Amino acid sequence: GDILDDYSRTDGVWILTRNKQFYKTNNEKECADKCEAERNFTCRAFLFTRKKLQCLTLAENSKMTVTFTSMDTVLYEKRIYLMQCKRGIGTDYRGTEAKTQRGILCQKWAEKIPHKPKYTPEKYPNAGLEENYCRNPDADESGPWCYTTDPATRFDYCAIPECEDQCMQCNGEDYHGEVSRTESGLECQHWDVQEPHIHGFILKHYPEKDLKMNYCRNPDGELRPWCFTTNPNKRWEYCNIPHCTTPPPVSGLGSQCLSGKGEDYRGRIAITESGNACQHWNTQFPHKHGWIPDRYPCKGLEENYCRNPDGEKKPWCYTTNSSIRWEYCTIPPCDRTEQGIAGMNNEPAQAPLTEECYRGKGQSYRGTASVTVSGKKCQAWSSMFPHRHIKTPDRFPDADLRDNYCRNPDGDSSPWCFTTDPNTLWEYCNLRKCDDQTQE
Repeated sequence: GDILDDYSRTDGVWILTRNKQFYKTNNEKECADKCEAERNFTCRAFLFTRKKLQCLTLAENSKMTVTFTSMDTVLYEKRIYLMQCKRGIGTDYRGTEAKTQRGILCQKWAEKIPHKPKYTPEKYPNAGLEENYCRNPDADESGPWCYTTDPATRFDYCAIPECEDQCMQCNGEDYHGEVSRTESGLECQHWDVQEPHIHGFILKHYPEKDLKMNYCRNPDGELRPWCFTTNPNKRWEYCNIPHCTTPPPVSGLGSQCLSGKGEDYRGRIAITESGNACQHWNTQFPHKHGWIPDRYPCKGLEENYCRNPDGEKKPWCYTTNSSIRWEYCTIPPCDRTEQGIAGMNNEPAQAPLTEECYRGKGQSYRGTASVTVSGKKCQAWSSMFPHRHIKTPDRFPDADLRDNYCRNPDGDSSPWCFTTDPNTLWEYCNLRKCDDQTQE
């Protein structure tokens, strides 16, 4: 890749540093080459001025010294020296932690008191043995360590957190690492190509999903990150991403009410909008389902509370009524301001117009029905869970494939949808045909 990919760029910043070297270069890449080749000190960053084409290689970065505003300057900092976390066993850790896991100050690597070191900057010039920072020069399986300033303790390990781009929290929906092979060793297909597998996961339609290169991602709420493979006979496969050892983030406190689609709702309402009690998420009776709490640890699937684990319109639950598989729940909205204003108006608020029937084959149907003839809930068109498909909104832009509403994008005999039942790919929807004599 580009040499500048290893640097973090900040425009209009100058940093105060004692150790620096001046060079004349034509562009930022040439300046980066100077930083890589620097032998007078460890180059952690460089400054480049566009007008003067001046390059300054620096021993310090913004975490170590003072910054100033400077309009014509661009600061490039090596990412590895900005990271305060470790990847794997941390042999490339170059952060500034200088205390052991028990809080004892580290001894400087260049000093011989109170402990005579085996690992020194002279003997291991590429191990980053600067100051008294925690390092792993011997590739110790337990991670970065240091000699301590306690005469009774020669060395101890440091408590360096794992970088979350190398491991995954929850189901890996926020994983941004660079693993690009599946768990069986197949190379991943690039997200921006359609060979050997045609798919709907295009970067411009999923800008927040970080579909870069051919890295494993989880853009559709799968169990864990996956990718399409370069093997024509294997469409997709999961990737082997380890779970982070640090606990997942705690849900926000403001989620006792409905904001947006309610994906962060963690309140205790457990009854549907028609009054049915919710089925517990950890049971399979009366309805079998795939939303098992242990498999989705960050979706808040506790007890039988209403939740929105799959990006639905709003929170929902399976019901304890064997004849009604699932229903939405009525959750009070977080912002009541608009409702208050509406309540002051004498005119009753109009309910949204819903179409209860379809004409012809239903290709013009734009209603909000989302239940199949057998009562199954429809899968969202932009989702690939539980069924992967190519009937996506970007491939059928005129078919209005919104949310999980019943539609007929391919000229079938009537509106249909993929179902959320893993055992049933698709079904026609529970919609009647309009009486052609009825005036609209």
